[in-house]
Amino acid sequence: MRMMRALLWRRVGLSAFLCLVLTAGSDGRRGLEVEIHSERHDRTLGASVAASGITYSSSEGGTGVGSVDSTTSWSPPACYYAPTHTPEEYRAFWAELSSEFYGAGHLPEDKEALRQSLSDLYGPDGEYPDYNVDRQGEGMFWQAVRNEEHPDRTAQFACEPRTFWVDFGDAPPADVPQVVDIAMLAELAYERIRVPDTVVELNPVGVQTVNLPMWVWLPVGEFGPVSVTASLEGYGLSATTTAAPVGLRVVPGTGDAVVYPGSGECPVDAPAYHGGLVGQEPVCGVTYLRSTGEGGVYSLSASLRWEITWEGSDGSGGTLPDGVFETTYDLTVDEVQTVVR
Repeated sequence: MRMMRALLWRRVGLSAFLCLVLTAGSDGRRGLEVEIHSERHDRTLGASVAASGITYSSSEGGTGVGSVDSTTSWSPPACYYAPTHTPEEYRAFWAELSSEFYGAGHLPEDKEALRQSLSDLYGPDGEYPDYNVDRQGEGMFWQAVRNEEHPDRTAQFACEPRTFWVDFGDAPPADVPQVVDIAMLAELAYERIRVPDTVVELNPVGVQTVNLPMWVWLPVGEFGPVSVTASLEGYGLSATTTAAPVGLRVVPGTGDAVVYPGSGECPVDAPAYHGGLVGQEPVCGVTYLRSTGEGGVYSLSASLRWEITWEGSDGSGGTLPDGVFETTYDLTVDEVQTVVR
């Protein structure tokens, strides 16, 4: 089997890395497959991911600034198969790509291999005659899409380059691993949820005092469920993933401290401190037992745990691993000196 790889650059609304692979199938016929690797790094909600056919709604329930990290080793898919081109877009895509390829100084035999493969697949007698332009509006071409946000660069290339057609209204082929379905849309939506910084309020504010309880609570009304919907346009498939705050964990930054409650897991609706609570034990808080010393600080961390659930357009639903968003505060703790006369 003969294989040719040509590495080209092309701009389709953004830079994309294209890997062209000419192969011979089991029937001996050549086939040409394309993998599009998006170089988009902008993770702002409300933007469509280029070359994927998936759109994402704006965050519902408030705008956020940070992504929640899974509390487990789970991560969104590193690559997947999704609709990338309408017939007209695909024909224009190959017209431009072929022009660049032929003008790039490739060997004549490679140019002929590309021409023959395009003819076999998209010629008058090919599998998709004239790139299915006569079926514009009836479906789209699907290809491998690489998730640039995934931390494992190797896994991003796990989906083999391949191209196939799916009519609108038809379910994505179940026999293709990593093909986008409702459950995967839920995972991709999870990746794009943005939540507010975990900002907490303290009393006393500023410098703390040894053996004086410090109350900790979330600002009232600033933390609630946040949802993102991922939709596969034209196919009637969507999933809404929702992150809801369920627990606040406070870690004092030193072992010389008492936390309230003892587990350090506070309710998200822990009450704000007020004068009527003088002398009471905090519902959520810390008592430092030792000062930080001159120039020292304790790094108190406040981690808000978010419960992740999803609901699909077909009535399906489920849960995904909880997420967490953490903020750290540097605190100075002084020891009050008592003068005895």
